[in-house]
Amino acid sequence: MLALLFYTAAFLPTVFSGSANNSIYLVTVTSQAVAGSTETLCAHLQPPKEPVSFVITLQTKDANVTLLEESVKEDFYRCLPFQVPVVSEETVVSVHVAVRSEKESLSKKSNILIKPISFITFIQTDKPVYKPGQKVQFRVVSLDASFLPYNQEYRTVELQDPNSNRIAQWLNRSTTSGILDLSNPMSPEATQGTYVITVWNEKGDQITHTFEIKEYVLPKYEVKVHLPNVITILDTQAKLKVCGKYTYGKPVLGSVNAVVCRQRFRYYWYSLPESHSDICNKYSMTTDKTGCATEIINVTQFALNATGYEDSLEVESEMEEYGTGMTLKGSGSLRITGDIVTVAFEETPQAYKPGIPFEGKVKVTGPDSTPLANETVLLVTSYSGKSENWTLTTDDMGVAYFSLDTTPWTSMGVNVQAFYRKQEEDFDYVRHIRKPSYRSAQMWVKPFYSKSKSFLKLKAIKGKLSCDTDASIMAQYIIQGEELEKEQKSLGIFYLVLSRGTVAQHGRLPVSVKEGQVNKGDVSFSLRRMADLAPYAQVVVYTVLPDGETVADSADFPINLCLKNKVSVKFSSFQELPGEKTTLSLSAHAGSLCSLRAIDQSVLLMEPGRELNVETVYNELPVQKLSGYPYSVEDHEPYPCISPIDHLETVVEEPPVENSTSTIVEILPVENEDGTSPPVPDVLDGEAVDLPVGRSKRSSYYHPVNEKQDVYNIFKDVGIKILTNSDVKKPTDCYEIAYARVLYDSVADSGPVPMAFNMERSDVVGAKVLGQGQPEPPQETVRTYFPETWIWDLVPVGDSGVAKMEKTVPDTITKWAAGALCTSPVGVGLSPTVGLTAFQPFFVSLTLPYSVIRGEVFTLKSTVFNYLSKCIMVQLSLAESTQFTARPCEGCEYTHCLCGEESRTFSWIITPTALGEVSIKVSAEALKTEDLCGNEVATVPERGRIDTVVRTLLVEAEGTKETISHNALLCPAEGPAEQAVSLKLPEVVVEGSAKASVSVLGDLMGRAMQNLDKLLAMPYGCGEQNMVLFAPNIYIMKYLESTKQLTKEIKDRAVQFLESGYQRELNYKHDDGSYSAFGKSDDSGNTWLTAFVLKSFGGARPYIFVDPDHITLAKTWLHSNQKPNGCFLSVGSLLNNAMKGGVSDEVSLTAYITAALLELEKNTTDPLVEKSLACLKAAAGQMDHLYTTALLAYTFTLAGDTENRKALITHLDKVAITTEGSRHWKRAETSDKRTDSLEVEMTAYVLLALLSGPTLPDFGLNYASGIVRWLTKQQNPYGGFASTQDTVVALQALSLYGAATYSAEGSSEVTVESMGGYTHKFTVDQHNKLLYQEEKLPEVPGEYTIKAQGQSCVFAQIALHYNIPPPPDFTAFNISARAVGVCNSTQKKSLIVTVAVRYEGRREETNMVIINIKILSGFLLDKNSIRFLKGDKTVKRVDQEDGHIIIYLDGLKKGQERKYSVLIDEDMPVRNLKPAVVKVYDYYQTSDEAVCEYSSPCAEGDELNEL
Repeated sequence: MLALLFYTAAFLPTVFSGSANNSIYLVTVTSQAVAGSTETLCAHLQPPKEPVSFVITLQTKDANVTLLEESVKEDFYRCLPFQVPVVSEETVVSVHVAVRSEKESLSKKSNILIKPISFITFIQTDKPVYKPGQKVQFRVVSLDASFLPYNQEYRTVELQDPNSNRIAQWLNRSTTSGILDLSNPMSPEATQGTYVITVWNEKGDQITHTFEIKEYVLPKYEVKVHLPNVITILDTQAKLKVCGKYTYGKPVLGSVNAVVCRQRFRYYWYSLPESHSDICNKYSMTTDKTGCATEIINVTQFALNATGYEDSLEVESEMEEYGTGMTLKGSGSLRITGDIVTVAFEETPQAYKPGIPFEGKVKVTGPDSTPLANETVLLVTSYSGKSENWTLTTDDMGVAYFSLDTTPWTSMGVNVQAFYRKQEEDFDYVRHIRKPSYRSAQMWVKPFYSKSKSFLKLKAIKGKLSCDTDASIMAQYIIQGEELEKEQKSLGIFYLVLSRGTVAQHGRLPVSVKEGQVNKGDVSFSLRRMADLAPYAQVVVYTVLPDGETVADSADFPINLCLKNKVSVKFSSFQELPGEKTTLSLSAHAGSLCSLRAIDQSVLLMEPGRELNVETVYNELPVQKLSGYPYSVEDHEPYPCISPIDHLETVVEEPPVENSTSTIVEILPVENEDGTSPPVPDVLDGEAVDLPVGRSKRSSYYHPVNEKQDVYNIFKDVGIKILTNSDVKKPTDCYEIAYARVLYDSVADSGPVPMAFNMERSDVVGAKVLGQGQPEPPQETVRTYFPETWIWDLVPVGDSGVAKMEKTVPDTITKWAAGALCTSPVGVGLSPTVGLTAFQPFFVSLTLPYSVIRGEVFTLKSTVFNYLSKCIMVQLSLAESTQFTARPCEGCEYTHCLCGEESRTFSWIITPTALGEVSIKVSAEALKTEDLCGNEVATVPERGRIDTVVRTLLVEAEGTKETISHNALLCPAEGPAEQAVSLKLPEVVVEGSAKASVSVLGDLMGRAMQNLDKLLAMPYGCGEQNMVLFAPNIYIMKYLESTKQLTKEIKDRAVQFLESGYQRELNYKHDDGSYSAFGKSDDSGNTWLTAFVLKSFGGARPYIFVDPDHITLAKTWLHSNQKPNGCFLSVGSLLNNAMKGGVSDEVSLTAYITAALLELEKNTTDPLVEKSLACLKAAAGQMDHLYTTALLAYTFTLAGDTENRKALITHLDKVAITTEGSRHWKRAETSDKRTDSLEVEMTAYVLLALLSGPTLPDFGLNYASGIVRWLTKQQNPYGGFASTQDTVVALQALSLYGAATYSAEGSSEVTVESMGGYTHKFTVDQHNKLLYQEEKLPEVPGEYTIKAQGQSCVFAQIALHYNIPPPPDFTAFNISARAVGVCNSTQKKSLIVTVAVRYEGRREETNMVIINIKILSGFLLDKNSIRFLKGDKTVKRVDQEDGHIIIYLDGLKKGQERKYSVLIDEDMPVRNLKPAVVKVYDYYQTSDEAVCEYSSPCAEGDELNEL
């Protein structure tokens, strides 16, 4: 202790007495300002003893600006505006205050932060969630900080997928009235996940918005499980409610089975005895008229207070619809907690002001954070050994307000506690058993510092202030009379009102005072223009006493949010029939531009938190309110301290606190013996903490915890800088500081701890301070999804401020939610959401399978729902048709009485007789009858008396579909041209399945143009196959551009396919920029596919956005796989193994990659191309592999290598196969069964080699025409060829030939005749060249002749389709399939289908293999099967398309057998069930295939007249 006293005497001997004659000044300014704005500075100077000069200067790095320069002789107060300097980045400037006279010179400086001007940008999408394939529509809205529209040009707007691929981009797009409208169609195979829209504004700032793409299956109805969010361990019961609702909002009637479980812990580090298993109970229920089934569960059965189990109950439920037997599942959960009640203080100050009531509130919440009303709370205060208590009662919001008399409270502080009043039971400790918890609240409240015991206190206001009317703010004051001057009768109380960080209002309020007595009272003032102040009015009241002490208080007053532009939307009626007209009225401020939207309300329910509303608009403000100072402008000033040693009066160093009458000292540093300062811990809240590395050391001060206990922190709490020589900081005890320094053997650190670190709030200035601590609403998954956006329009309202639109209500029976966002000269506005219900008196729903096989029998179920509150007599009728036979089920009636909210299912037994799409039409009519319905006469609705539904059923033939096309290129310029076609059927064919058609086009590319989305009758599930949906669009558009035939309609369609294909291809991209067949599920990228994507992306750049980084990365990756000799490594498996062979794998691959690089950029000096050409030239003499030779000929043509090109083409000519004027190339090992895809591809490469360079002698267009004649004969009915690569290369070659031979002149007549007397004529001219003309042929089998006369070439095709049973034997594949299952008539059937496949062909290994499993009629695939299949390493992908399961395999080795199983579940009973076909084939050599069938072991005949 003697040492401590010596330390204090040696180092803290400072006693400072300020001159009582000094002038007292006080200047306030915001701690941060926006560049270019107008801010307000307020200056106050007490009456000086003599005239003084009062100067305030704004000091920047470049200049000093005088804000105030006055000669003051009497009391001075003025608030003056000043222009904030314009800056491009955050800049610190200084405000300097100087008061000078002949006898005194006072000055002070403080820093403020200037931020660059910022604007509000937010993005609104039409929906928060999309399905793959839907169009994303969005608007970018630009406002200034006052919510006025700000027109700017956005440099870049981009859309990124979940893998950070840029899939769309818009450059230099400008807003109109602050709104930019954009959209982007998404690929049907878009990656599911979160997508990001990013915009860059003029300043380069980024603004982002996200949306989700998810796959939703639209069920007939949805099942929701309703439970309490939370139950406590003291609860005994809980209500379980399972509800079924149709997608149009009406209840489902049916039965419910539910299982409720509490699961045991399953962590490796936590184990319970085996007897502790999951606790589960089953419940069976029936829905009521509301579609809900309810059960009161005895939750004590689930051992709620036992540990070792999850703190939740999980519910799995299944609902079966009456009448149809359809079942759907739903799930839910609730949380178990031991917290029974929680008590907390809210909006209660940390300090009290003696003599002024201490006000605050206590909130009581239950286990789920919901407020508890009418609950008793015990409030207890303790001080100086005394204790007082009060009993409070909570209101409807769970809040109890209190106001406590502070007169007797001591200066040491008061402990305030709040307890839940109800008596707690005494629970003994038991191992593994939890005790209930009742959480109380406690806070330590200290007295606010005032040297004179004078105070100001702003009175709290319950709730939020109105934004439409002025508000009155009241402040209480206590002014001690001894602090006043003699005969002083008035004292000025000043106020500042800040909004969004800027002083918006200010004023001076005189109050009457008397010297020598305690002056108490209230003073009030009004807040004006409340909408401009929202969301908070930050208010400071203060006064300066004659002796220099400042008295102040501050508070934040929240204001209800509102916008100046009042917007409303209204429909002409609340409900309409689907398909009828409705009028939508829009009202806004004159001159507004409105973003109008109406979407299905179900979409909003999926992501309710993502909706744009007034709160989200205000959340975009750069500053909502200020709190504290930014670190860069902190005031690093010492806090004064009062020495306990009164006799020490030697001044060591004058502190910069002026005119103080307290004993002040400043702590000086202690040094080590070597003169250095030892490390020092910072003291924060009584704890030592290490300083950040790199902070320099210099003298500093002990910093008290900020609890808003002095005037300095009153101003700081609302972000206002105060420059004054008045008393504003609470002095601390020098003895405590000294003791702390000795205790830690430390010296002061250079940088004072920013007070914001210890603030009650940790928000920095400019943070968007919102209500905190509110519980988040529980997240709920909504499975219903309506994708339709009804209205998405930009509508100007003009000078009248009103716009009316007539709209047609969509057919969906649902509720539509409409709203508008409008910008105008007065600001932005948002309308409340209004609804329109698409309503029908009653509604018919059909239940039928997706497809059946001819001869199968199923029950058509038609369910009628009565929406009306009254009863109706409804009659059902099924329209007759030649496509099926229908008979009533036994005992079925088709007229029935339905009362309000009731439903009824009517059935017919259907046997389809026709193949193809069969239309089924059912009508329900409300009959006018005198018969009673229940106890009342049946009503007839005024509108919507009849509801008719038409659904399509696909009826397929038995066996496997076969397609044969006969193509003819007829050029009659030199005389009539004709071709005979013989349509023959195999010996065994499915009866009635044969059909044929003839089609004629006047353009070589016409057939492909018609079928850009289905060039192949094959799946498109891998990265290479997807490109057949992408690349042909490029060649066709280039062709149409060169022939001047490109119309907007064709271009829009092709661009849509390009954008979709581009997005889809990015799914197969690796992080290194390469691509492979199945993307990241493959070990690495594939050199061949990467080159294909590279050239295709390059070719698409003139038509769609392609991220340049994708092209650069792909090229870089290819470069990394180039060998020193210039050849490329084959990385990843070749999809088509026929590319392997004679020369070497790498020559074919290198030729392909080199051609791709030259197509991308015709630059033979590119080092990558130069090296690869050197590799190819070394191998050019080896011509034993036709595919490689053809590919080399094309590559050398692109490279301009005339010598090698001529040699290769000459060699190819010698080995060409020429028959009947056509020319092609064939591999020796090719099967004669059908055209091989590689033959088409290599023949197309020869054509490309001829047409991509200068014409060679003897190899002109006449020579090329023979190749074209052969190629066109190989086209399938869709314009494609056998597989993907041959289709892409052949269409590229044909487009070049078409452009070279195109003529806009001439016309021709095409006559099709049969030996049976059939005749039909087509006319082709310049106006209908691209028109696809088709006619069905009546005679199959039959002999036909196609004859053309005229001047222009025509392209004719006869396509023959038929089904055959699976052939008994195959040479390439062996395949078998079998279905097993339990055939229980009381339950829906589930079957396991197992497919065994083995390759027995001539090759050692196949290319990619496809297994196509048709699902039995009336069955659906169990989705879990896909997960199990994907777990098989040999399976690369599984798709489900139109009743088929598509399994992709990398390939099969010779003799290798693989087995694959799937689970299918019965969805609808179908009798006389036919076998389903399973087909396996080589994707790139489709002649290698095999087919088999499987049947259901549970198949039933058609003996009964019911199902």
